[in-house]
This record gives sequence, structure tokens and C-alpha cells, in this order.
Amino acid sequence: MSRENQDRPIDVVREEAIDRLIVNYGHGELSLEAFERRLDQALVSNSSSEISELVADLHLQADKGYADQKRAELALDYDYGAARDVEYMINVFGGSNRRGPWNVPKEIRMLNLFGGGEIDFTEAKFTHPSVRIKMLTLFGGASIYVREDLNTISKTISIFGGTDNSAPSNRGSDAPAVIVEGLVLFGGTSIEIKRTIKEIFVDFANRIRGIHRPSSSHAEARESGATPLFRDKQR
Repeated sequence: MSRENQDRPIDVVREEAIDRLIVNYGHGELSLEAFERRLDQALVSNSSSEISELVADLHLQADKGYADQKRAELALDYDYGAARDVEYMINVFGGSNRRGPWNVPKEIRMLNLFGGGEIDFTEAKFTHPSVRIKMLTLFGGASIYVREDLNTISKTISIFGGTDNSAPSNRGSDAPAVIVEGLVLFGGTSIEIKRTIKEIFVDFANRIRGIHRPSSSHAEARESGATPLFRDKQR
């Protein structure tokens, strides 16, 4: 590994390596098994040299076309100021949900009384840097689903009940925060990851592979030493 890579922040080295893995898998330079194996190693390794070695034998580089597509498909969706400050979810002997594409308010106030609510943030558009969920759960329950790249903080008080938080927190200072607080009495609340980082990357890479399929012209380009750009391979 070059000294330049060794001195760079590991998160930058990791992101560039993952981009390179996706591009090469998307263009048929890596098998699915090899792509997933190297992706697993890139996500967990804390060594810049190990991460760099994962892509040392790969020829294709990410270009502007790839960066634009990645930004459009994978970036957390922001539209600050597009939603109301407060929304209510009242579930009494029944239930309600919030899922799919939706504008997240600054605060959600939830009552679950012999009922339950579900909030799914995986396709949501965040309108504030954080969302605070204030809940009162009595003989009921709540399920909250997040992406792995969100910050998730639980501050609930549970009496004859419980809160199960299996989501990560403090993954990045620029990621929106989901803060869950309130009282859980004779009930339960779960906070779970619905889409992991690996699942997000694999889905994105498979979409690229569906567009950029290997062909004889690509093989000829490799033999001649040419490096085809990401946009040049679109059908």
C-alpha cells in the first residue's frame, strides 16, 4: 500500500475500495461470491493496508457517472422544512403504520393503548437533522425499523415491559438521528435494522450489473489496455 493511502482516513479508503468493488462486480470482473467476500472484509477491517489489498488486482475505477448514480440511489434523502413539525399516531384497540416514501417530521407523538404502531424509516425523506419519537405504550407495542446508516438512540423507561434496541448509534455525525423516548408499561417496543449496509451495497451493485453486462467488446478493451468508463458501458 502506498504511504498516501496509509496516511488517509480509513473511512475514505474504505468507501473508495467499496466503490471499486461495486464497479468491477457490476461490469463482470468479479463473481458474486468474490464480491460479497471482499465486501464483508472491507466493511469490518480497520486496516487501510488490508482494505487496499482487497482491490489491488482490480482494473476498473469509479467515475463521475458511477458517483452520480450512487448519490441518486443510496444517499439518505433530505428535504429540510418539507414536513410539519409534529405528527400523531394514536392506536387504541387497533394499529397504524408509516412506511414507504414519506416526509419525516421533527417529532412523532405515539400512543399505543391495547394496540400497536409501526414506523419504517428505510425509504423516508428526513426534513430535520433528527426526529424524536415520544411514545406512551400501555398494553400495546411499537415496532420501529431503520437503515443501518442512521443514528438510533433509545431513552425509554420500561415498567413491566421492555424495549429491544438492536440498531446502531453514532455511526456518523452527519447522519440523521432517530431518538425514541417515553414510557413502556405492560407492553413492548422494538427498534430493528431493516436494511443493512451490506444489503444496500449488494442491491445497488446488482442493479449496476443488470445495466452493464460483459461483452466481447469489453474483453477486447481489456486486452488492448483500455479502461472503459462507467458511462460508456450503459445500454
